[in-house]
Amino acid sequence: MELEDIYENIEKEDIKDTCEPQTQSRCQDEGKARKQRGSRCLVLITVSLGLICVLLLVFIILQHITITAERDLIKSYKNTVKEFNQTINSLQDNYTDLMTEKHQLQNNFSSLSQKNLELETRVKDLTAEKNQLQSNFNSLSQKKLELETEIRKLSDQGKGRLFMSTEAKSWSDSRQYCRDCGADLVIINTQEKQQLVSSLVKEIVWIGLSDIQQEGYMKWVDNSPLKQGFWEKNEPNDAAGNEDCIELNPAKPVLKNWNDIPCSDKRKCICDN
Repeated sequence: MELEDIYENIEKEDIKDTCEPQTQSRCQDEGKARKQRGSRCLVLITVSLGLICVLLLVFIILQHITITAERDLIKSYKNTVKEFNQTINSLQDNYTDLMTEKHQLQNNFSSLSQKNLELETRVKDLTAEKNQLQSNFNSLSQKKLELETEIRKLSDQGKGRLFMSTEAKSWSDSRQYCRDCGADLVIINTQEKQQLVSSLVKEIVWIGLSDIQQEGYMKWVDNSPLKQGFWEKNEPNDAAGNEDCIELNPAKPVLKNWNDIPCSDKRKCICDN
């Protein structure tokens, strides 16, 4: 049953109830008027329902738009948060890499600092060694000058020409060689001349000293007695009782390089004119 039929039946019942004490025509007019009022109410209700439906539809559409917008916004927020997290993770990785590199650089710096200290120490040691070598060089240069001065003095005195034989011979034969050359075996009676002769020879040589004439009494070839000797340790010892002639060994310390040996041994010699 439709809504309009319901209203019509209600109006008929009302008309029946109210028309009994009145006249028939008047009741009919009132029924028509009520029917018109009912139709207008129905129209108003229909229009109102339509408007409500339209408003509900608009509300639903707006809600849908709002929800869609919020969903998109939430999705955008999620994407932004995800990007932020990725950026943070990337920055964290970069930070870790930078810290690792920093520690590596610190280790390298420490190693280089240690090497620098070692090099500085080495430079100091080398500088000290250089200074010592320079001092030794200066000392040797001074000694060289002194020797050159001594050589010039000996030359000025007519005793500066020293020469060495080319053939190894006995002490007596070596002395004869020097005499044949207008000289004699070298006489060493000062420390300066001992240093000079030791610096000029590279092998063991005879010098003009012996105790051939009297055992234990050393004399030079000019018959002058020995005043200052430059003996090796525990020399002279006259081993086997026949060591009467003196050799000079430049391989030994300069002031300790004389030794007595048998005169028959063969050596080169130093001659002095």
